[in-house]
Amino acid sequence: MTLACFFAYFVMSGMLAPIGIVLPPLAEYLGEPVTDVAPIFSWLTLGILLGSALALVVFDVLTVRSWILLVYLATAAALLTLRLSDSALVLRVSLGVVGTACGIGLAAAASTITRLYAEDHRASMLVITDGSFSVAGIVISTLAVSLVAAGLHWSAAYLAVAAVAVMVVLLVATARFPQTSDADVQRWNTSAWPLPVWLCIVALFLYTLGQYSLLWWLPTYLEEALGAPRDAAGAVVARFWTGMLVAQLLVAWWVLRIGARRLVLLSVSGAFLGSLPLWLHESLSWLPWLSLLWGVANLGLLKIVISFATLAVPNPSPRLVAALLFGATSGTAISPKVTSIIVGTIDTRAVLQFGSLCYLVLGVLVFIAWWLMHSRADTVPTSGQ
Repeated sequence: MTLACFFAYFVMSGMLAPIGIVLPPLAEYLGEPVTDVAPIFSWLTLGILLGSALALVVFDVLTVRSWILLVYLATAAALLTLRLSDSALVLRVSLGVVGTACGIGLAAAASTITRLYAEDHRASMLVITDGSFSVAGIVISTLAVSLVAAGLHWSAAYLAVAAVAVMVVLLVATARFPQTSDADVQRWNTSAWPLPVWLCIVALFLYTLGQYSLLWWLPTYLEEALGAPRDAAGAVVARFWTGMLVAQLLVAWWVLRIGARRLVLLSVSGAFLGSLPLWLHESLSWLPWLSLLWGVANLGLLKIVISFATLAVPNPSPRLVAALLFGATSGTAISPKVTSIIVGTIDTRAVLQFGSLCYLVLGVLVFIAWWLMHSRADTVPTSGQ
């Protein structure tokens, strides 16, 4: 079951990571400017948002197993239509279906991890799921660069994502799920969320908005402003995912030593500071390495913040995890539209600066949440410190 959860994260990342790489060839394929084509991926990101919102209630209707089987079968079918159909309408609908499925599937995977593992190992396992997210970013981004350079269809890399979705279905069909007791449900339904949880939800919104502002437009910025070849510009993004993977392998062990409460402050600081050189430095030879360092400096921020937020309540529920992911997917959902407006109004460098600003604000919010939890240490579990 844990492996299926990891693959669920692979599918989500495999859809999002290569957008900046496939966007220019898709624009050429449709014969439209890049800034006009980019909002098409809003169907994917808004679908993720819809799926995350539905995840707050759908698990009361069908079992987690049933939903995972349904959504990943739908994902595989929808991804095949990207290659088989030339209709722009079919493209939009297919991306919307995949996004909705990923939103539900990711919440199911994260909730399952929180139920499978106790507090002392929960943060570590959630970070490892992000390792799967980063592996997908490396693999699918690199694959997309190669396939685009070879002149293949813009959606060719997404066929690999469809294959992973099928693997999720096969694993879940044979897996055992953790049981939920009536006492657990009663505690979840009567537990109120303190202010630090809500601050973390907003922080996760800013994290994904900032991250994809940088990742989706960095290749275009490098091509237009610095004259980088398309394959070299795409490779810079792939280096970020490599750095993320390296960091997550380290953090999976490190978080067991120092705890999520301490590590979260290092993570938000590294994410902000690491993003600055991407638009301050103009040497093409250095930017791949700066992107790698930025990935390392993130220290698995998304899952560290989620783990940190679950320490604010004694019994974190699936609905709490779904709400945290909803905050993150909300930022992802509006990224194509917001960033396209910024690029169309100003330029690609401005959208990179906007991404860094998002990181700065999220750092402030997380610090406030940390301070509130630290000042009320007697009301939260001590094993996560």
